[in-house]
Amino acid sequence: METTAAKERIPKIILLLTTIIWGSTFFIIKNTLDEVPPYFLLAVRFFFSAVILGALCGKKWKLFNKNYAVQGGLTGVFLALAYIFQTLGLQNTAPGTNAFLTTVYCILVPFVFWAWGGRKPGAYNLVAAAVCVAGIGLVCLDGGGVKFDFRGEGYTLICGVFFALQIVAVGIYGDKLDLMLYTAIQFFTAFLICGFMSLLTEQIPESLTPAGAGSLAYITVMATCLCFVMMNYGIKRTRPAPAALILSLEAVFGVIFSMAFYRERPGVQTWIGFALIFAAITVGEVVPHFKPKRKPDEDVNS
Repeated sequence: METTAAKERIPKIILLLTTIIWGSTFFIIKNTLDEVPPYFLLAVRFFFSAVILGALCGKKWKLFNKNYAVQGGLTGVFLALAYIFQTLGLQNTAPGTNAFLTTVYCILVPFVFWAWGGRKPGAYNLVAAAVCVAGIGLVCLDGGGVKFDFRGEGYTLICGVFFALQIVAVGIYGDKLDLMLYTAIQFFTAFLICGFMSLLTEQIPESLTPAGAGSLAYITVMATCLCFVMMNYGIKRTRPAPAALILSLEAVFGVIFSMAFYRERPGVQTWIGFALIFAAITVGEVVPHFKPKRKPDEDVNS
């Protein structure tokens, strides 16, 4: 019994460690953007992540075929756009706000899956979406005035859409492909997009300070390579509802780290907005598992 319980706890602990590392990256990236342009930062992040994960794939590259190229490439486009909009949004909003608004992907996933040809969202998804919108509204209020900046909060919300697309794509394609090779191809695709945009629009830094180089190393090795492997391991061995809830804690840790190291001080209305967003995620992820399961013949006839 203890061994079984331990086996169930370990993946959840790994997912929690993943969210802690990801939560720490928001203020780190925010500070790094003062020294490094956004596309260059992402290009470096995905290039070294792709090289490291690609090397770890080893003989798995023999599996590479058209499906890996097309499906991995498409998912990589979603991944690149998600991180591009998140990073651009981070330039014009606080790290904690960026972290919480990013988590709207948890609410959007059922609707994106429906649009992709999957099952229609339930009433609880609509309730979760409404609560989430209310939370976003409060986050974007400042003393009764609206502080919504499209290049800040707007870009961050767009990044949530692309994260939802990436998650749905992984859910549809991931079971048919080797997950590590599939992820490496996503990283290579994201590097090509971000590298092209950097060459097209930015001046490449001639040198980096030790702090900037250290931040890039941390973001690449810990927050990308290690965290994606940890996330995949944890999701495979944990039920969807608790896995999604644990991953949504990334936003909570993002605020905690931002308050500790970036001196972000959210107001009361912002805290209420954060609480509503987290409540919406909880509704969207937990309620389905309390619904009675339909009989097999009901599933066939529906």
